[in-house]
Amino acid sequence: MILQRLARGEASVSELAAPHDMALPSFMGHLKKLEDAGLVSSVKRGRTRICTLAPDAFTPARDWLSEQSAIWEGRLDRFDDYITNLMKERET
Repeated sequence: MILQRLARGEASVSELAAPHDMALPSFMGHLKKLEDAGLVSSVKRGRTRICTLAPDAFTPARDWLSEQSAIWEGRLDRFDDYITNLMKERET
């Protein structure tokens, strides 16, 4: 939910924490884990901490998913060809 919200643009910690039913220190622990993972970054502006999504952090996952998609499309195309050939053989 945090990453979904940040996908729409930057947000303050209090804005991100509002929909969650937990104490702010607990929420900050979750946010710290996202920052440590490189998915979220934050800066302090005055007394407010502003968080942003780190889109480059998702590049490896997106690339892997694209590769997997291409592999499975090829497999499904070959499977479709195989079934089509079986059906033709049965007709003859």
